[in-house]
Amino acid sequence: MQNLADQDMRRFGAVNWMGLWTLAQRETLRFLAVWTQTLLAPLVTAGLFLLIFNIAVGPGRPDVMGVPFLTFLAPGIMMMTVIQNAFANTSSSMVISKVQGNIVDTLMPPLSPLEILLGYLAGGIARGVLIALMLAAALALGLGLMPQHPVLALVFVILGGAFMGALGLLAGVFANKFDQMAAITNFIVTPLAFLSGTFYSVDALPPLLNRISHVNPVFYLIDGLRYGMIGVSDSNPMLGMAVCLLSTLLICAVIWQMLRTGYRLKA
Repeated sequence: MQNLADQDMRRFGAVNWMGLWTLAQRETLRFLAVWTQTLLAPLVTAGLFLLIFNIAVGPGRPDVMGVPFLTFLAPGIMMMTVIQNAFANTSSSMVISKVQGNIVDTLMPPLSPLEILLGYLAGGIARGVLIALMLAAALALGLGLMPQHPVLALVFVILGGAFMGALGLLAGVFANKFDQMAAITNFIVTPLAFLSGTFYSVDALPPLLNRISHVNPVFYLIDGLRYGMIGVSDSNPMLGMAVCLLSTLLICAVIWQMLRTGYRLKA
């Protein structure tokens, strides 16, 4: 039986491109079908953040790192929105499949663990990139903010979607109920986003908190996008890119092992 299964897998070649594309398409169409919740709502939320901070702080707020506070704030809110939605896309897809009992529909087709992982990540990255592009257009129209290094900004958006998409998949494997997923979001994802330089420069933190921030990959995601958008950052963008890439690969390796063994997915 195992030999027959291996032969079926080999019919598709080294990579089952059709299966991978189908899974990626399913994960993308899944959030596009409810675009008012998955794309429009995050855009409105990000706009409200900027509006509230602009009203609360006012034009008298000193510049941060040589740029107006609202200009400094915008890339942080953009990345925070990207990573929250990339996390939500993969985690909700996995948890819904487990709760409804149809996770077997993903595990049974001739897809390798790596192909399943990449298919899920494609949806999270696509959602993050679409939101980033929409926010970038809104910032260009509303604040006249144009990316200083657009290619680098796009790279960090993709890295942000991949990192938090992988983290969302990991959380989805562990969570068996929606309230468990909500707890992970509230106590892990939100603090990671809010305490990583989204609203401030980490140079203003006490030394201990500053050092803690520099071991958080989300800090490098926010800092890297800030450099790509406005040309200033707290750290070297290349170092941040390396940290984010390594962190993403490590999480993906853990998920690959879970998918390979069926950990918390198979009876």
